[in-house]
Amino acid sequence: MRLKNIVLIIIGIFSLSLGAVGIFLPVLPTTPFVLLSAGCFSISSPKLADSLMKSKYFGSYIENYRYKTGVPRSAKIRAIVFLWTGLFISMLLIKKVMIIGILIIIGTLVTIHLSKLKTREK
Repeated sequence: MRLKNIVLIIIGIFSLSLGAVGIFLPVLPTTPFVLLSAGCFSISSPKLADSLMKSKYFGSYIENYRYKTGVPRSAKIRAIVFLWTGLFISMLLIKKVMIIGILIIIGTLVTIHLSKLKTREK
């Protein structure tokens, strides 16, 4: 295996790991990391790229982006609820006005972004 492929696989795995963490941490975006992983895998390992596309957890992120089908309304609602729940818990734990302000700004911007994404109707 060539060095380029090894490096791309490592970047892809690292990026996918960050994407997985992003599912649970609202300030870490999942989709860009999953898309980066898909790009790295498509160049370095078609087998890994295929596995990622067929993944129960990550395949929909890639499919929605690739085919511009939109995001299901339930996924948008779930993302916004998890986002604000995580941010609210962080605000309670940190208790610093400046950090709370930053979290509110981040939460508001992410909520606006999610709201503007095309909604896929079932």
